[in-house]
Amino acid sequence: MSSWLPDAGTPLFILAMDHRASFIGDVFAIATEPTSGEVTRLRAAKSLIYAGLRQVSLPDRGRLGVLVDERYGAPVAEATRRDGVVLAMPIEKSGSPIFELEYGDRFAEHVAAFDPDFVKVLVRDNPDNDPDQRALQLTRLRALSDWAAAERRRWLFELLVPPTPGQLARSGGQESYDRDLRPALTAEVIAGFQAADVHPSIWKLEGYDTAAGAEQVLATVAAEHDHPAGCIVLGRDAPIDRVESWLRLAAPQPGYAGFAVGRTIWEQPLKDHLAGRLNAEQLNDAVARTYAQLIDTYITAQEADTSA
Repeated sequence: MSSWLPDAGTPLFILAMDHRASFIGDVFAIATEPTSGEVTRLRAAKSLIYAGLRQVSLPDRGRLGVLVDERYGAPVAEATRRDGVVLAMPIEKSGSPIFELEYGDRFAEHVAAFDPDFVKVLVRDNPDNDPDQRALQLTRLRALSDWAAAERRRWLFELLVPPTPGQLARSGGQESYDRDLRPALTAEVIAGFQAADVHPSIWKLEGYDTAAGAEQVLATVAAEHDHPAGCIVLGRDAPIDRVESWLRLAAPQPGYAGFAVGRTIWEQPLKDHLAGRLNAEQLNDAVARTYAQLIDTYITAQEADTSA
């Protein structure tokens, strides 16, 4: 574990592959608990994705990182130390509708075993969600925040704000919800966590389609003066052109410090590999190419803003 934190001058570029439930179901079409042989295949697949990252040269500014789980990505997590790659690991139970720890009261033992640079939680929230579930989730996250502070652990808060059926109908669809409603709802959710003493090191946030939307959320994050935190952009399995548009908008904004993108980079090449359309080397090349493209998009957007 290091004390380093990314910032605008040294952003963090995370290749995310901490997927578990969706990895076995959507990619491998495994409908039950994986057998030992299937677990071996799952681990091998994540190692192949990581091999693509290792083909990418460290940018002039910034650091390469990987977000990977213990269950299917332990070999990758162990390799990061050798390779000097920033390691983040999830601690939430995959697929749970509200936040809960994957290993319950023993989660800290698992964190200590790998000693990642960051731990990460995935949280879905919306001001219009069930108030009792929101209260339970908030209590759990406050306890986690207290633990992280006591243990001096850096942590990523991946926040998704999916629409309720009413919000989706009112906005007229997902695209208009993302543009017109989600920024204010995200700001409201973040402010609620801050008021409840939930203080991550980094907010891992969905991309924004307008500068005004991003600025509204960034202002809320920046308002917490006693516990400063940066923001990074997540990919949400969006098409590459949409992810790049989010990165171009975010990179010049004060408060952003990189990205964490996963399935946009590796999902289709991995499916092609599993179907026999790509060999391992071609899979590595495809992952490296898209990952490097996103890093270049981010840095180029920063440089263009600086020179303007």
